[in-house]
Amino acid sequence: MKKKAYITDLDGTLLRPDQTLSVFSTNVISDALEQDVIVTFATARGFISAHSVVSGIPWKYPVILYNGALIYDVLNHTVIDGYWLERDISNEIIDIGRKHGITPFYFSLDVDHQERVLHETLRREGEMSFYHSRSSDPRFLEVKDLNCPPDYRTLTLTYIGLFEELEPIRLEVTERFGDVVHAHIMPDYYIPNHYFLEFSHAKGNKREGLRLWASHIGVDLEHTVVFGDHINDVGLFEAGGTRIAVRNAHESIRKLADHIIDSNELDGVAQYIQQQMDLPKESTIANLHRL
Repeated sequence: MKKKAYITDLDGTLLRPDQTLSVFSTNVISDALEQDVIVTFATARGFISAHSVVSGIPWKYPVILYNGALIYDVLNHTVIDGYWLERDISNEIIDIGRKHGITPFYFSLDVDHQERVLHETLRREGEMSFYHSRSSDPRFLEVKDLNCPPDYRTLTLTYIGLFEELEPIRLEVTERFGDVVHAHIMPDYYIPNHYFLEFSHAKGNKREGLRLWASHIGVDLEHTVVFGDHINDVGLFEAGGTRIAVRNAHESIRKLADHIIDSNELDGVAQYIQQQMDLPKESTIANLHRL
C-alpha cells in the first residue's frame, strides 16, 4: 500500500510534559482520522494506560504497545499479534532481580488475553510512585511471590530504581541470555533520578513492532512517517521511512532524524501532520486552544 501512515510515540513526543494532550493535537489527529489518514501510536504503555491519556482521539487503526511487544486492535479490543518472552526465561529474570533485592512489575496477558500487571508488595520509592500514578488501573494485582503463571504470556518485566541498582541486573541478564532477550534502560520521565529497566522478547522492540504492524496493515515501511523523542524510539527510527524528532528529543534520536520539528509542548507532531495533509486550520480551532 502506497498510502502514508503516521506513527507517533506518546510520552515526550505527542503528550505534553504533564501527560496530557492539547485541544489542538486532539483536533488535528481526529480530523486526520476522519479523512481516513492512517495515524496511530507506538508506546511503551499498555492499552489501558495509553487510553487513559489519549482517549480524546477516536483511534481506529491498530496500535503498537509495550515498546513493540503487542499489536492491538483498539476498535474490537483484541490482541492482533505480538512477541512473548518465554516463561522459563521470565522466571529466571525475576530470580536474578530478586537476588539483587528488587522484583519487577510483570506486564502480561492472561488466559483471556487481558492485560495484567503482577507485583509483590511495593516498598521502594520509584515503584510506589509509578503505582500511585496508576492507582485506578485495573491491571495491577499484588501477589505474595512473583512468578510467571503457566497460562500467562510475558510482555515485559519492568524494574524501577536508581541506575546503580538496575545496571547490575541488566548486565547479569544480558550475560545470561545474550540476544535472546531485548533489554533497555532509560531515565523515567516522571520520577526524578529513577530509571526503567525493561526486559522483553528479543523482537519486543519498536523496530520489530513497527514491522509487524506494517505487515498486518499492509503498509510499506518506506511510506511510514515516525515521530519520537527517546532512546526506546531508536528502533522506530531504524524501521520507519521518514523519521521525525521533536525538538526536545534525546541527542541519539535527533542524530537519526530526517527532520526536527517543534517540541511536544508546542504540538510539533500535530503541526507536522496538519501541514503535510493540508488540513483546514478552522476545523482544528488551531491557535485558539494550543494551551
